[in-house]
Amino acid sequence: MVAAVTRISAIRGAPRTIRVDNGPEFISKALDRWAYENGVTLDFSRPGKPTDNAFVESFNGRLRDECLNAHWFLSLADARAKIEAWRRDYNESRPHTALGWLTPAEYAASAGVNPGGCRPETRITPG
Repeated sequence: MVAAVTRISAIRGAPRTIRVDNGPEFISKALDRWAYENGVTLDFSRPGKPTDNAFVESFNGRLRDECLNAHWFLSLADARAKIEAWRRDYNESRPHTALGWLTPAEYAASAGVNPGGCRPETRITPG
């Protein structure tokens, strides 16, 4: 997790706050130290309260309904390809009501960042 946020922060700058749940990747001393050294506040959700992070819960539901439950994955490479295709559609083609009917890529570009131009090695990926 620290390596991923370090790479992203080098390109886009460190955020003021990162909202996290209480999973093991978010309660590590390494992430806590990185946040402290970079002036980032870790905003932990309350255990058992998924509504504290409704945006992530909404995203996870869409990912599960529209991608994970809609496909058979024949191999790890097949899963990566199908999930990447869904991610690109979600971020680059699909307008979002919360962003004023812009795609996330259009919204980010209007805010002065360019996720579509983000190199693949700078994206946060699990594992």
